[in-house]
Amino acid sequence: MMPRPTNVSVIDPISPAIERVKNMLFRPFDLAKWMTIGFCAWLATLGEGGYGGNFNFPSSGHSGKSLHQEIEQAKAFVMNNLNWIIPLTVVLITFCFVLGLVFLWLNSRGQFMFLHCVALNVAEVHVPWNKFKTQGNSLFWFRFVVHMIGTVLTLPLLIMCCFPIYRMFSARKFIAGDIQELVCLFIVLMVLGCIALVIVTLTTEFVVPIMFLRGNKCVAAWREFLSLISLNIGRFVLYLLFQVFLQIAIGITVLLILVFTCCLCFVGCCLLIIPYIGTVMCLPILVFDRSYSLYYLQQYGSDFDVFKPAASPVVASPAQVIR
Repeated sequence: MMPRPTNVSVIDPISPAIERVKNMLFRPFDLAKWMTIGFCAWLATLGEGGYGGNFNFPSSGHSGKSLHQEIEQAKAFVMNNLNWIIPLTVVLITFCFVLGLVFLWLNSRGQFMFLHCVALNVAEVHVPWNKFKTQGNSLFWFRFVVHMIGTVLTLPLLIMCCFPIYRMFSARKFIAGDIQELVCLFIVLMVLGCIALVIVTLTTEFVVPIMFLRGNKCVAAWREFLSLISLNIGRFVLYLLFQVFLQIAIGITVLLILVFTCCLCFVGCCLLIIPYIGTVMCLPILVFDRSYSLYYLQQYGSDFDVFKPAASPVVASPAQVIR
């Protein structure tokens, strides 16, 4: 039977996670080690991010009329050039799909590489890449299936959102029934998005460490984690809620640091968006995030302690830092 410890805290892991950051990155500071772990962290965060957009709906006036005319002209252009627009669209969608699969695969392998570095306080690339090949590929296929299920569920809803928007745009006014339909569809999409976010979060923060410890594939690790969470559902709900607060606090801290650096603020923001460089700059935050979830999981018993192998640390020579 899975353990149900008497004392599990979302606050207690913060202190050892901070100490982990200090010991890994600053005691002593080693640029080669920092850059190597940063590469693993970059793979572990590859392809992650979000998107944003807005819908500016003018109800009347000259600007609304001009926008309407431009859309009609664009529609006519598309209809008159379907012979090359459709093949180009298929090629672009295929390219983006394949690129997304490559990113997802690299990200899945990187999850174990970064976890390996944090758990053992080492800077290695070649060793975890080969050692956790089976687990990384299993994680990739699990996440791929989850993404495909999410796409199948959300794509029809997104298409359904287009109809009330088009009707209101054509009528050049807001229609109560269409607005209600959009609100309902938006709520359903939000619920599906929250479910997907919870699955992704739990997989990364708890299922991956279980795979790391057991050498199991993703489904088997999820089965074990479900047995654990079924006895501690309230605690994991509290963990997820606290994670929201924690990420907001980290975001505000980073923003304040950028603001108080004044003239360096613009340079810092530019560097943060550069692939790999931005990850290396944020490495202390990434190590803290990874360590925090590991120390939280550790509270459920020694069977969930990924730091046990680090009891006898091995000091690598400079030539062995990147292997």
